[in-house]
Amino acid sequence: MRIFAGIIGSVLIFGVLLDAFETMILPRRVTQVFRMALRFIRVTWRPVCALARRIPPGRKSRETLLNFYGPLSVLVLFVLWGCVLMLGFALLHWAAGSAFNGNQPQNFLTDLYVSGTTFFTLGLGDVVPRTGLARLITVLEAGTGFGVIAIMIAYLPVLYSAFSERETNISLLDARAGSPPAATELIRRHEDSAALERYLRDWETWSAQLMESHLSYPTLCYWRSLHSNQSWLAALATILDACALILVSGEGSLRWQARMTFAMSRHAVVDISLIINQPPQRDSADRLPPGDFTRVRELLSASALRLVQAADAEDRLRRIRDYYEPYLHGLSQRFLMPLPPWIPSQKVLDNWKSSAWERRKDSAPQAPFELGSITRHFD
Repeated sequence: MRIFAGIIGSVLIFGVLLDAFETMILPRRVTQVFRMALRFIRVTWRPVCALARRIPPGRKSRETLLNFYGPLSVLVLFVLWGCVLMLGFALLHWAAGSAFNGNQPQNFLTDLYVSGTTFFTLGLGDVVPRTGLARLITVLEAGTGFGVIAIMIAYLPVLYSAFSERETNISLLDARAGSPPAATELIRRHEDSAALERYLRDWETWSAQLMESHLSYPTLCYWRSLHSNQSWLAALATILDACALILVSGEGSLRWQARMTFAMSRHAVVDISLIINQPPQRDSADRLPPGDFTRVRELLSASALRLVQAADAEDRLRRIRDYYEPYLHGLSQRFLMPLPPWIPSQKVLDNWKSSAWERRKDSAPQAPFELGSITRHFD
């Protein structure tokens, strides 16, 4: 029985250390049948997701609940790793005969107590090992606990750094594509194709960084953006939609850059779906019905950026959308992040145009205004 407990303890310790290494240190995607961190996220996300679905969309309490999950899941995962490690070393001590000197009884509870004090390097001294094997296990656990805690402390700044880099471009998207962002609005607000081309080049880099960080640290997928009408998924969908429009009706170097940005963004969507084991949803509602496509054409025809009006543009656009939209729908259902519209709503102001005080019921509504109406006062 004690030999069997020692084997179980060794397996637990090895499993946690391997999982912690793959989660916090290994800078690449790991594919395997069982991974504790990913399984933990899947199991704990289900009740949170079920509870959030009971709250009507748009309610502040719903977004608050979802905001808490991402950072809190990381802390709970740390606690889980620590508890499993302490249990594993306690089983090793029990398998070694609970060889301790002290006033405590020689049973598994004492082994668990010694394991806990050793893991956190407390060194209380009320119970000390009396055999060579017990001393070896104690030293190994003290070193393991010190190393794991140090890596956990260093892991949090890495997460927040990746989160900050992700959110920078999402915040910049507000003035360029609206809140929530829309592909039609993104193209309409750019005065010329050269500016839009440079902007899409920046988003090609952003998509590559998003894929690298969210594959290395999948828990970042659950971290919400700073505003409730923004998200990394909505931003990625907006860029894919804009690239799709340019691919079917753009010309020259702008079309080439749109192809490059589309390829990188689509790659990020597919790989993130793979790492979280979320299959594409091909039976979801159409985001751009035929009537809306006519409206998109009207909006773009009135913009400074002229797009070629091909006769088969709608059919070509639908084929391109089928290449990435099923993955967007799957991720949207998984993370409870709504996908952006193709046509912006006239009732919603950009985030930079309003504040919490202006959105209060007792505040007088302000008329929408354009950025140019402000900048002209400084010319």
